[in-house]
Amino acid sequence: MNHSLPFLFFFYLVLFLTQDFPALSRRFSPSQHNLTLYGDAFFRDHTISLTQQQPCFPSVSPSPPNCSSSGIGRALYVYPIKFVERSTNTTASFSCRFSFSIIASPSCPFGDGFAFLITSNADSFAFSNGFLGLPDPKLDPHGSFIAVEFDTGFDPGHGDINDNHVGIDVNSIFSVASVDAISKGVDLKSGREMMAWIEYSDALKLIRVWVGYSRVKPKSPVLSAQIDLTGKVKEYMHVGFSASNSAGSALHIVERWKFRTFSSHPDPIQEDDDDWLVCFEKPRKIYHKGFDVRVSVVGLRIPFWTLLPGLAAIAVLTAFIAFSLIRGKKRIGEGGDTNSGLNRIPGRLSLAEIKTATSGFNENTIVGQGASATVYRGCIPTIGSVAVKRFDRAHWPECNRNPFTTEFTTMTGYLRHKNLVQFQGWCSEGTETALVFEYLPNGSLSEFLHKKPSSDSSEEFLVLSWKQRVNIILGVASALTYLHEECERQIIHRDVKTCNIMLDAEFNAKLGDFGLAEVYEHSAKLAGRDATLPAGTMGYLAPEYVYTGVPTEKTDVYSFGVVVLEVCTGRRPVGDDGIVLVDLMWSLWEKGKVLDGADVMLKEEFDAEEMERVLMVGMVCSHPDCEKRPRVKEAVRIIRGEAPLPVLPARRPLLRIRSATEAEEMIADSLSGEDVPWMTPKSYF
Repeated sequence: MNHSLPFLFFFYLVLFLTQDFPALSRRFSPSQHNLTLYGDAFFRDHTISLTQQQPCFPSVSPSPPNCSSSGIGRALYVYPIKFVERSTNTTASFSCRFSFSIIASPSCPFGDGFAFLITSNADSFAFSNGFLGLPDPKLDPHGSFIAVEFDTGFDPGHGDINDNHVGIDVNSIFSVASVDAISKGVDLKSGREMMAWIEYSDALKLIRVWVGYSRVKPKSPVLSAQIDLTGKVKEYMHVGFSASNSAGSALHIVERWKFRTFSSHPDPIQEDDDDWLVCFEKPRKIYHKGFDVRVSVVGLRIPFWTLLPGLAAIAVLTAFIAFSLIRGKKRIGEGGDTNSGLNRIPGRLSLAEIKTATSGFNENTIVGQGASATVYRGCIPTIGSVAVKRFDRAHWPECNRNPFTTEFTTMTGYLRHKNLVQFQGWCSEGTETALVFEYLPNGSLSEFLHKKPSSDSSEEFLVLSWKQRVNIILGVASALTYLHEECERQIIHRDVKTCNIMLDAEFNAKLGDFGLAEVYEHSAKLAGRDATLPAGTMGYLAPEYVYTGVPTEKTDVYSFGVVVLEVCTGRRPVGDDGIVLVDLMWSLWEKGKVLDGADVMLKEEFDAEEMERVLMVGMVCSHPDCEKRPRVKEAVRIIRGEAPLPVLPARRPLLRIRSATEAEEMIADSLSGEDVPWMTPKSYF
């Protein structure tokens, strides 16, 4: 690679709002960051911090020394959302998911906490301690709000049960229901990133809240309450978050966020609905042309009795806005505070925790082994079942890179997608390095495709159905499309193969192992990419990559094509008899017998037309000429029957690779290609 890969890349908040409520049909894409920030809220390393760190001061002090800070902050979606359909007097159900962390200042007590807020009045604030910046019914008696609070302050006068609880508030700071967070296995004060899910069903008149450290929704909610919101919400409400510090000092950080409303009887949520966990657009777009384009920053509307004399108030407000704008522009140039991002990556685990999880790296817990690492199954109480990838430093020189660092920086920087193995923790202690991932009970796709039934084994033998295989192919395609086209930078996996495709309990595909990944700017030309030593597995490597050593999107497409053929045929890319799968399929194609390549284990239980279509996709993706290969997204459209079948020649085309000198010129787009010499090596390895 010709550029240095930063050690960590971080995500910023995405608001993906879709409306399924009968009277509305508007949809908001992840690129529309239409947020309004109030008070102390500010953008921080691609997230939103609702509050600012402030100097600690005695609780008996009448006011904090930092008078320019209100201690209260909000972030609300700029447009009000419809919650009541007047024609039927129906109240919307809603669901919400977001990640958050609460980080106290050193040697300071925690602040009040923060809350997910739905309010009729975006400008109504309570300035009393412990109110989390929620609306004050005394100041706005006709307003209404619903909040789920994550409270880190203890105020018996507000009915708090302790200083670490989750509560549900309806038009009052006094919670209608609350629960001790510690008793549910989560610590709001841990500083770790947590996930929260909030759902209201109007049909059941029920609000439920889930909280956990994993991105997998826990089976049981930490809190549920029977509440009828009919009459308690206005037709239009504002949605977002609110927080306050009072006498404490903490950052209340919100990162990924999704919210939607729907009718009492919603259609089942589709799998694609989980695409809110995606690579987001470049952070600087938030600040494009200043805050007035997509984000507005406003001061708090403070009651008259709390205001300073008029001129002083105007001066403070002007200074606050000017400081925010300058700080936003400065952050663009400096790239933000990298160290603070460490609070939002998966948590660091001690070697003792890793050893306990794997019974001391017991051989009986090994579930996989590669050239540079061994994978163990384990259990970590705060996460659950995990796969621990323990790296072997002795093999690092063989691959001319540090695979731990490569995979760590790639996973923490970009990868949040339903078809990618999720990164959940890491360890680097002494000579030991390990990465912790979600455990996928069905193992690798390779095991299912190539495991043969044994006559002397009583173990149940499972064959993947054709429907499952197509779903797996589409899952891998979704992951690759994400890596190639949807991330801030393009990621070339370089090792797409069935051994690196894991299957969850429902046999959904998840692509893993990013130890060989390369990352490039989308705008970078191929001429700017340095040649590397070809890495990967024979049979999956594109011919031009073996020859030039330059990884591209099309080299991943070739590997994907081989995977497609492998899934359809049940054959390895290079069989024990030395036959290359791609060669075999072209041989069958030339004879007009391509369906003869279908896996015999399927016993012809498949749609012949669909099988032929998918096989043709595998062949065109593994075409010898990289220019003939489609993008993965285009291949998916063909598989789904949304695009015409690819045009394949009657006979296998010759493999054409340019000479090294000419290849460099070709990459630089300086040759037309008409009179360039070609070589035609065989594809047998």
